[in-house]
Amino acid sequence: MSAPDGSPVGAERSIGQLFATATTEMSALVHDEIALAKAQLRRDVKRGAVGGGAFAAAGAVLIFSLPMLNFALAYGIRTWSDWNLAVCFLLSFAANVLVAGLLALMGVSFSKKAKKGKGPQKVASSMKETAGVLQNAKPHPRQPSPSDGPVDAVARSSS
Repeated sequence: MSAPDGSPVGAERSIGQLFATATTEMSALVHDEIALAKAQLRRDVKRGAVGGGAFAAAGAVLIFSLPMLNFALAYGIRTWSDWNLAVCFLLSFAANVLVAGLLALMGVSFSKKAKKGKGPQKVASSMKETAGVLQNAKPHPRQPSPSDGPVDAVARSSS
């Protein structure tokens, strides 16, 4: 069994190897966060498209069905009830408006879900949290062992 960088597990790894592993894992984390943001944005766009499609369907139903359905329904009501033909046409129009209203309510529902989608904001806050944790992370202090020999002070760059 070996570590991601190919060195055996449990073996002492150099700082360069540890840094390379950390860099690789950070790169993978950033790529995964970006992929998550894309997936959530795709879902929100899809919800918005479904809402827009429902609005379009409501308009199409109202426009294309009014003439044909009004005549068929009005004459059907007239045959069934012997009411005045004008009243029968009003009832058939009301039925068409009801169907279009239900489709419009579906469109409103899907549009609200799309607006409430906080996918990219969740990913951004997650990335900020990850960056905050990494900024506050400090290397684990290692106690020098007697076999390491004398420890010399090393000047570090502040950049």
